[in-house]
Amino acid sequence: MGNGDYAQDAAPKGRKVVAELRGVSKYFGEVCAVSDLSLSISEGEFLSFLGPSGCGKTTALRILAGFEVPTEGVVILDGDIVNSLEAHHRPVNMVFQQYALFPHMTAAQNIGYGLRQRRPRLPRAEIADKVYKTLDVVRLGGYEHRRIWEMSGGQQQRVALARAIINEPKLLLLDEPMAALDRKLRKEMQIELQDLQRQLGITFVLVTHDQEEALSMSDRICIMREGCIMQIGSPQELYDRPNSRYVAGFVGTSNFFDGILTDNKGVLGTVRVNNEMPMQASHGSDLAIGQDVCISIRPEQMKLHRQGEGLWVKVLNRIFLGEHTEYLINHETLGDFLVLSPRQAEMAESPFNPGDRALVSWEPSAALILDNK
Repeated sequence: MGNGDYAQDAAPKGRKVVAELRGVSKYFGEVCAVSDLSLSISEGEFLSFLGPSGCGKTTALRILAGFEVPTEGVVILDGDIVNSLEAHHRPVNMVFQQYALFPHMTAAQNIGYGLRQRRPRLPRAEIADKVYKTLDVVRLGGYEHRRIWEMSGGQQQRVALARAIINEPKLLLLDEPMAALDRKLRKEMQIELQDLQRQLGITFVLVTHDQEEALSMSDRICIMREGCIMQIGSPQELYDRPNSRYVAGFVGTSNFFDGILTDNKGVLGTVRVNNEMPMQASHGSDLAIGQDVCISIRPEQMKLHRQGEGLWVKVLNRIFLGEHTEYLINHETLGDFLVLSPRQAEMAESPFNPGDRALVSWEPSAALILDNK
């Protein structure tokens, strides 16, 4: 399922569209980096491009920035076609993965660099005033005289952000800006970026391969694969209603059971799993009888218990994760899969141990029949 199915995926209603990609493709020689991208980005939105390395997300970002010219299609910024407009003339700023700061300059000099390049020149006092106000916005007041090499990774990132936002761009493009930070600092910076985006009202476009980062920060996520858009939606939409096995597997964790669709009438369809076991699940209207499909069930939607209805399974492993306990279980037909049991359930019923027999169950509506691609 490719980009064409979602070409009409527009920016949220009621918001002004500030950027569009219309049928954009980019070739490097015979290699197609992005193919037929169509996407609208609205004012004040936090949009993320999410996908593995080589899926085309950074190329899409560079096309918006003006560092790459599309082979086909048009790029529109604030209502104007900008295919031939150079990067430094676009109302766009970019924060790079390595920040690209000048090590011989102070924090204030780095932040004010773009303002000093403007023509006609701005008065020095005005530049200084803007720099100090921006330092306060990114919580670096008092650090204006620090050299870049004297600052931590998180402080350097704030300098890079300040240098980008001081020009008040229509779009702020973020190319995996937190990749170099440790996990704890990355969490803190995610919260700060969200707060900053809400405070300034600037449209943010983030490129990341980190699904947790995209889910926690974005208004909408654009899932990419091999240069194409696979699905666009809110984090909850992509998590609860993925349109394919690829999206379900890339956004969160899911159990997959391969089979053949044998019935798609009514709310629930039926899949014959491993050529022997019928299972019911919610289905998509575009799936055909006899098609190779899979059933996707999130581990937290499954329940382990000792009595009642369900499938008999064997517990292979147990990992305590604090709020949840993760069980690896085995069913003779379905094979190995995961169940996440919440702490409350563990307290109400004693935990299972490796080697125990247990019953596993789930609501049919929690299972999805997906295109097996």
